[in-house]
Amino acid sequence: MAVVEGSHRLAHRLRALREECWPDVPITQGDLADALSADKPASVPLLSSWESRTKPKTPPLHRLAAYATFFATRRSVGERPYRLLGVDELTADELRRREELLAELAELRAAGRRAPGRAPARATSDDDPGFWYFDDPHDITIVVAQLPRDMRERMPYADPAKPDYVELYTYADLDALIELHGHIRALNPRSQVRFRIASELSPDDYTTHLVLLGGVDWNFVIRELQDRVDLPVEQVGRHHESESGGFIASLPDGAQRLYAPVLGTSPDQPDVLHEDVAHFYRGPNPFNHSRTVTVCNGMYGRGTLGVVRTLTDVRFRDRNFRYLKTRFAGEAAYSVLTRVLVVNGQVVTPDWNQPGSRLLEWPVSTG
Repeated sequence: MAVVEGSHRLAHRLRALREECWPDVPITQGDLADALSADKPASVPLLSSWESRTKPKTPPLHRLAAYATFFATRRSVGERPYRLLGVDELTADELRRREELLAELAELRAAGRRAPGRAPARATSDDDPGFWYFDDPHDITIVVAQLPRDMRERMPYADPAKPDYVELYTYADLDALIELHGHIRALNPRSQVRFRIASELSPDDYTTHLVLLGGVDWNFVIRELQDRVDLPVEQVGRHHESESGGFIASLPDGAQRLYAPVLGTSPDQPDVLHEDVAHFYRGPNPFNHSRTVTVCNGMYGRGTLGVVRTLTDVRFRDRNFRYLKTRFAGEAAYSVLTRVLVVNGQVVTPDWNQPGSRLLEWPVSTG
């Protein structure tokens, strides 16, 4: 009975969301299926299987994320046909509601799948929780840099003495942090997921699962890691605005090569970023080998966001994760140096299945 009870709780909650979230707004399974199809094709039989009162099926996590997005805002049902808003369209309050709802649904899903006596589920791509799922309940710490003092002094909301002070305005790579924090929290509802600026890490923080965002210019924890781990690349910082820096890679033939961002000009802008270079790394945490460290590190903020989105963007994350699992099967540590295209100021998520997006990989393939 425990198995049935666990799986039924999620089915009951999904049905209750559809029927009771907004009692004055009728939402049929067909209405919801049409809206959720904006993320991935859905149908009435599929939704019916998730809401079944007798033998409910368990939705994959990305479907629960779509549910959380839809029911996070009444704007989803503002007019017919109902629609699934993009996460980037949600307000701060709606994003908070989405995170809370997704954490609840993910925990109900995990509880049903953990039920004693249940036969192992057949592995499918939809059942794979994704790269950012950690199969233990240990703490996860996202480490970001704080903007330099001279930059903070030029920002109206970054002065703690001002009434409108907002602490997050003092952080570098804020868009990458927001993208990643909610995603990791949703996939790991049993873990404490925190973010810290590098200068405020406690000794205990260093021994958690670490996720490092940013570059060596401002995030000294990445500099520390670069000294402690045998990385295949070394980041050269941007010492002043006229230098773009880059990553120096040691090639298999013993030579070294600098991979640098591509900058151009426009009539009203001297430096326009067309292509950034970013480094992705996963390996054992040098401060606690039973935990991991993951680096998402760009020469510019857009590179950091781009490499984060390789494994959070709903259009690319599954196939990029499959690429990592296939390419680096059995490896304890691995690394990808990737190009991140920037078009009209917007980041284009890299697709690692396209060879042109990958500049260097480590360990080097022997196939």
